[in-house]
Amino acid sequence: MNIDEKLSILADAAKYDASCASSGSRGRRAGPGGIGSTTGIGICHSYTPDGRCVSLLKLLLTNYCIYDCAYCINRRSSGVRRARFTPDDVVWLTLEFYRRNYIEGLFLSSGIIRDADYTMEQVISVARTLRTTHGFGGYIHLKTIPNAASELIREAGKWADRLSINVELPTQTDLDALAPEKELTQIRRSMGVIRDEITEARAERRPPAFTVRQAPRAPNQLGYAPAGQATQMIVGATDAPDAVILGTASALYRGQKLRRVYFSAFSPIPDASSTLPAIAPPLVREHRLYQADWLMRFYGFEAPELTTTEVPNLDLAIDPKLAWALRNRDRFPVDLNAADRTELLRIPGVGVRSVERILSVRRWRQLRMEDLTRLRISLDRALPFIVVADHSPRGLTDVVDLRSRIADRSQLDLFAITRSARSGEL
Repeated sequence: MNIDEKLSILADAAKYDASCASSGSRGRRAGPGGIGSTTGIGICHSYTPDGRCVSLLKLLLTNYCIYDCAYCINRRSSGVRRARFTPDDVVWLTLEFYRRNYIEGLFLSSGIIRDADYTMEQVISVARTLRTTHGFGGYIHLKTIPNAASELIREAGKWADRLSINVELPTQTDLDALAPEKELTQIRRSMGVIRDEITEARAERRPPAFTVRQAPRAPNQLGYAPAGQATQMIVGATDAPDAVILGTASALYRGQKLRRVYFSAFSPIPDASSTLPAIAPPLVREHRLYQADWLMRFYGFEAPELTTTEVPNLDLAIDPKLAWALRNRDRFPVDLNAADRTELLRIPGVGVRSVERILSVRRWRQLRMEDLTRLRISLDRALPFIVVADHSPRGLTDVVDLRSRIADRSQLDLFAITRSARSGEL
């Protein structure tokens, strides 16, 4: 099998992993004789219609695997065509793609071959060779193997900008049903190794009060995984509701200091187990989870606030902040000229940047209706919940059909949802 055939198989096999975004990388530029950079324009993102990042050379080292996870197309019992790169193959491909300006970096994962340590050594070899032999200064994201030795996980972060370990499913019960060879305790233990190394590296990078300016560091001296760590959860492969998924995500942010949790809607696969759903969940569910995730990370919401015991899944028709506001109408309307930052962030249609603009403008004058469009506030969602100098919703906040009125004006648009979730204007 030639390298083009391998590339076709192993790039396609990697498409199910959503955790390939490159935000958060520190500036890196190759030295004399090297190649690649994450400075300047940085990592160039491209997005498929369903929102997945395709900007990196994204592939598996191999799609052979000793595990038999029911939801995985590359599971041991699958009849897919198999292929395997050598580490030198991946190094060559990365450099050739970069020279042709096709990519800005590498996202490398792998099926488990022989055992976790052997696979991890192969993955590390690619990154180490790119950095040390070729002086590669581009972005590298390595998928780490949970059961690999701690020393291997520690080494991976010396060469990669970002590391990730996929949780895959939100509970151990789910894993027991679909991926019995995986354990959440082991996954979290490996995440903890990465977390501790990142924390230590950042503490060492923090300059003292008075210091002599140092020369730029070599590519492999920028610190341990400077873009942090991430994970992915599959949505819809089990009956776990959004409340459980968001609870797991919140616990990972809090306990493991993750940079991102990615959500990937389950895709039915050939010859699937009868325990798996026959159809994919609505793609909008994935987007609603991303919006809820954004609310937890940047708007001060806690996971339990975003769903209810009676309705543990997010509303697919309206965004989660609007759904929360409709359940908590007693907290509205909010006066834009008097409310504090925490209250402002809770208003539907008012994003983080809009809040900063509101706080800045109102130091000089009272906000009026004419100001709201310039502040990029979504009036369709915000007006029933706000008061300004020349506007009050009066009884509109409490009308019975408010939800349907707003939903009718904000027709469901997956592209709009994706843009709003990325921009933070929720």
